[in-house]
Amino acid sequence: MNKTIQQVGSGRPRYFIVLAGIIGLFASLGIGRFALGMLLPSMGEALDLSYAQMGAVGTVNFCGYLVAVLVCGKLSDMFGARTLISLALAAVGLSMMAVGLVNHVYPVLVLYFLTGVGSGLSNVPIMALVAAWFPPAQRGRAAGLVVTGNGMGIIMAAYLVPVLTGAGFSWRLGWLSLGATATICAVICWLLIGNAVVSGRDQHVASGWSQRRDGIEVPVARLVQCGVLYFLFGFSYVIYVTFFVTSLIQERGFSPERAGMLWSWVGVCSLASGFLFGVFSDRFGRRLGLAAIFSLQAFAYLGASAVLPVLFIYPSLVCFGLAAWSLPAVMAALVGDLVGAARATAVFGYITFVFGIGQIAGPAVVGVAAQSTGSFSTGFLLAAACAVGGVIVALLLPKKTVSGG
Repeated sequence: MNKTIQQVGSGRPRYFIVLAGIIGLFASLGIGRFALGMLLPSMGEALDLSYAQMGAVGTVNFCGYLVAVLVCGKLSDMFGARTLISLALAAVGLSMMAVGLVNHVYPVLVLYFLTGVGSGLSNVPIMALVAAWFPPAQRGRAAGLVVTGNGMGIIMAAYLVPVLTGAGFSWRLGWLSLGATATICAVICWLLIGNAVVSGRDQHVASGWSQRRDGIEVPVARLVQCGVLYFLFGFSYVIYVTFFVTSLIQERGFSPERAGMLWSWVGVCSLASGFLFGVFSDRFGRRLGLAAIFSLQAFAYLGASAVLPVLFIYPSLVCFGLAAWSLPAVMAALVGDLVGAARATAVFGYITFVFGIGQIAGPAVVGVAAQSTGSFSTGFLLAAACAVGGVIVALLLPKKTVSGG
């Protein structure tokens, strides 16, 4: 049996899995990816990076992520979730620390590519564990709790990086500090997941809720629909997280400290996002949950554009934060509903691959457009259009996708 999808009934082991998931995503995405928006302005200035090169830094990270999800399922079968997640998080931390030691854009691109590989190899099995350890009616809220780690990483970076740079330290210390934190998280996840397995050793694995759909073929069109939803999310959200802080500083005249404080709002608001929409989707269905998330994101992206007054920045931040990490949580629950826990890793890997293509395209397209126009507004408007498309596609999902229905 796939080592990633071993499942226990209830109790103590699930708490270990949720805690390991929170810490894992804190390091994998909260630090490994979403901290880039805070680190990029000072690093870009010190290394004299153009807008296009800044976009390339984000793009190579997503390329690494994309490569990782292609082999994630097979590696998870070979080594198990515990080993794969821990080693991947160590790769995130060590590669980020190495970025803080280089002096040119090219080694930055190589090292941040490796960070993306580590993020992909840890994120996918973490989210698949939720489908394996929780029944359908609880998957949304469980995945929602796990993705709070993303927001915690944003909060840490939003406050730590400006403090370090404001105190006269180099941008390098930001990369070194965050990388060291991710490396410590790798060790913690190893211990937590190991304790969960030990605590659940006498309980049954692959219980009824994981088997309900394992023998049922899900229409290819439905899986394509899931892939389209995740692509639209990947393409649009990454524009916001990569360039929002930079646009505040370089287009709106905000200081790095004020921009960091505002960006921390996203982290604070996002702490409730996954659980809020996870519970919503458990109760009212994944279809309405996804449509609501994309609606909030559409407004957030529109508000970030310079075509609207600066006052719209504030509701934009709140809306993005409230919806931020809820979509991966709901998508993880949706995949578990459709295919069952035993196939969740493979299918979630597939849609994450499509998601990764969107992440690669987003920063590259917007970086070039900003280089040409001198503004990120076109990118934010494009992201808003993608979110509107997400609302439409979500509403085409079946009404019943919870509790095996």
